[in-house]
Amino acid sequence: METYDLITRNAEEVVTDEEVRELADEPDGTRAYVGYEPSGVLHLGHLLTANKLIDLQDAGMEVVVLLADVHAYLNGKGTFEEIRETAEQMKAQFIAYGLDEDNTEFVYGSEFQLDEDYTLDLHELELATTLNRAQRAMAEIQGGETAKVSHVVYPLMQTLDIEYLDLDLAVGGLDQRKVHMLAREELPELGYDVRPALHTPIVADLTSGEGKMSSSEGVTISMEDSTEELEEKVNSAFCPPTRDPEGDLENPVLELFEYHVFPRFDEIVVERPEEYGGDLTYDDYETLAADLESGDLHPADAKGTLATYLDELIAPGREKLREIRS
Repeated sequence: METYDLITRNAEEVVTDEEVRELADEPDGTRAYVGYEPSGVLHLGHLLTANKLIDLQDAGMEVVVLLADVHAYLNGKGTFEEIRETAEQMKAQFIAYGLDEDNTEFVYGSEFQLDEDYTLDLHELELATTLNRAQRAMAEIQGGETAKVSHVVYPLMQTLDIEYLDLDLAVGGLDQRKVHMLAREELPELGYDVRPALHTPIVADLTSGEGKMSSSEGVTISMEDSTEELEEKVNSAFCPPTRDPEGDLENPVLELFEYHVFPRFDEIVVERPEEYGGDLTYDDYETLAADLESGDLHPADAKGTLATYLDELIAPGREKLREIRS
């Protein structure tokens, strides 16, 4: 796969294409990051961006994972001691999932976000940014919570993180788009360079195909799930025999194949008895999706196969959690 195609694979949005193509021309030594608010157990939302980080490592980029302890504190997630303990668990899970430990720099936000230069730049942004603009940037992440002062400082800090981590590329889910756009607007005002961004898709709710798969609402799959729990969740997932259900619905089973399974496996085997046509083998997502739509692949067989491959992906992290907790 060409370097640009690997870097942008499964990206919902590239900002801007020209800037990312320049990075793809000489990826060695360039630095990309995702910031994660320490929240305990990794789930499929975390792992979607982790898949992208693995792609970037394969493309030759250096990867920075920001364990955003100060952000978590501002969001009321506990004391710094509690948050850092959670962050260390997340770090172990990311490595178990497949991030190259030797090529991944894990950084606590508190390592640089409390320094004088950072604080003064933050105050400069506070002076330059309207309350409405900061709230708009945080709205997708904050959800329906009542806004606090800490919530509007949060996206301003994310803007500065891109500069202070010496990054060439920012990566995040599509819900981070407004924050990255704020960074592109405001960093030049401080004399800093604009950086490109990649946004990964938001996977639909597993049981309904609506909205967003979330660990706080509805059903998601996490590294805590046993094989049996994972199979139960996948088998109950919404999976119409088409990749494009009508209305605002999505097919989360197909989305999980596209964004989680195919990026990590060269070949997918659907095991079936000979009386039902025997095994099916796929080396690309489009063929599998087309077979589901045509009826050559039954939704039940698709779900069973998805559960098998997802379980293989999260099993090392599940085992690492058990070690940590024992």
